[in-house]
Amino acid sequence: MLTLYITRHAETIWNTEGRLQGWQDSDLTESGKKNALGLGNRLKDVAFDAIYASSSKRTLETAALVKGNRSQEIIAESNLREIFLGDWEGQTHTEIESQYPEEYHSFWHAPELYTPISGESFQQLLIRVTNFLNKLEALHQDGNVLIVTHTVFIKALMMYCKKLSIEQLWAPPFIHDTSLSIIEIHNGKRSIIMEGDIHHRND
Repeated sequence: MLTLYITRHAETIWNTEGRLQGWQDSDLTESGKKNALGLGNRLKDVAFDAIYASSSKRTLETAALVKGNRSQEIIAESNLREIFLGDWEGQTHTEIESQYPEEYHSFWHAPELYTPISGESFQQLLIRVTNFLNKLEALHQDGNVLIVTHTVFIKALMMYCKKLSIEQLWAPPFIHDTSLSIIEIHNGKRSIIMEGDIHHRND
């Protein structure tokens, strides 16, 4: 059996400012670093066969904090990057909503209708999700794998594993920074064991 331990990157400065990041980046906050170390402590007894992280700086730094003193290298994987948000990246939610009210509403409330002016659609992101998952399952038949990625990627992965439609992308739970989700894969069956758990956080 293959077990995937999936987490979102730690909180960043742009997260606290309400700015969308996508493929852009900002530094981790001290609170975010603390939460990542807390997740690392929670997983300290899990022997990971591989550690994959989005190639974004915030995910690679989070993976290093969760990894602790393990000897594995962190494999940077571009397919694990967040949905590309084009001109929205670096702007606040308020700024985006005022400039692109229809697209912004669709993004959060009717994802099946969302058509980006620049950046990726949810359908394009889902191709990256399935490509990564297929590659992972081909490389790892069993063992434990740590995956450090982003909110929308995780929501799309969970949607895919639950065999839901894009309309249900934003179904609860919310994916907080450093939250833990676990998927078990056995004989081709994908079972979600945990989703968005934050018991290791003290805030």
